[in-house]
Amino acid sequence: MGWTGFNGGDPYVVSIDASLAVLNTHVCTATSLLTWLILDIAVFGKASIIGAVQGMITGLVCITPAAGVVQGWAAIIMGIFSGSIPWFTMMVVHKKSELLQKVDDTMAVLHTHAIAGCLGGIMTGLFASPKLNRLFYGYGVDVDSTYVGLFYGFHMGEVRKGFRQVGIQLLGIVFVLVFNVIATSLICLVVQLIVPLRMSDEDMEIGDEAAHGEEAYAIWGQGDKLENSRYGSSVYGDLEVPMPKPRGAGQVEMT
Repeated sequence: MGWTGFNGGDPYVVSIDASLAVLNTHVCTATSLLTWLILDIAVFGKASIIGAVQGMITGLVCITPAAGVVQGWAAIIMGIFSGSIPWFTMMVVHKKSELLQKVDDTMAVLHTHAIAGCLGGIMTGLFASPKLNRLFYGYGVDVDSTYVGLFYGFHMGEVRKGFRQVGIQLLGIVFVLVFNVIATSLICLVVQLIVPLRMSDEDMEIGDEAAHGEEAYAIWGQGDKLENSRYGSSVYGDLEVPMPKPRGAGQVEMT
């Protein structure tokens, strides 16, 4: 819902361009999800919920810079690439790289956001349509000759301007990377003065239970309690949650 809102809201007006941005967002995301699941099934023989979510995220990240300035067919192509290239870097490159194995990236942000985001920025420079750029920027700017995707540049005989746009996209990617490294580092330096940036080895062995007193992703507090938790009872809000006690094979007594 949020991604639909900020991609569709980029033009700051209710327009054809805003509608196209919403449509492209869902088309690219759905294509990326399916691509990721197909690769999971082809390589591992099984699809997974986590894989589906990762495919969705990479599709959303990839289409964001291009949502309102590319045609639907381009959104599909971007979805195929966003569901396959980050999959390859995550499932193949990451597992073989000793350096990446040392990085504590539990949410795989490098692949779902950095790789997919850079991919989206580059592909925007390839597929940006002059006509859609005119809708986005308005008729006061000569966008037909200013903002031209590389593929349209070949078609229009404006190859130089197409390469110029790709160069602008690459420059933007470098700026964002540098900005994020600096900003995130400063944020971490401040946060570590208040709370540790990493849980202790003991707490990590226990997991979320140690930090929050409840199991992650347990709906309505129905997570099992661990005996070595620092918390004595499982409480979801003001509701005392009954904890299961084993009685026998296949039987559980609620107390």
